[in-house]
Amino acid sequence: MSIWFAASPDLTALNRTFKKGLATYLNINVTAIGDNWLLGTLPVTERTHQPMGLLHGGASVVLAETLGSVGSYLCIDPDKYVCVGQEINASHLRSAASGLVTGTARALRIGRRSHVWQIDIADEHGDLICTSRLTVAVIQRR
Repeated sequence: MSIWFAASPDLTALNRTFKKGLATYLNINVTAIGDNWLLGTLPVTERTHQPMGLLHGGASVVLAETLGSVGSYLCIDPDKYVCVGQEINASHLRSAASGLVTGTARALRIGRRSHVWQIDIADEHGDLICTSRLTVAVIQRR
């Protein structure tokens, strides 16, 4: 059973909506949507490196928050509510110096006023790079 507000989220329209600001600069893309999960990618390049040439932990957190926020947006009526990140934590488990990392966001809880997401980020070999938990506040539009 799908958790999304709309019957069938449009991936192209979704990427167009969220391709602004930092997500655009880092070239984050939502690549797939299931009934209760979504995938997104982040290239590991000089743009996302820290000084030692490895994926910056902050870039992983940006991918995690982007995916969780997009997921929350898909669960609400956007004419009535907005979603904002409230808290995020991340455990950086491995490094990556190049390639593409993929985040998988899964809802742990979808409540009326808050959502909690688990976001796991893996490298191209499937090795877990980072695991993160995001709490999103759901606020009524004024």
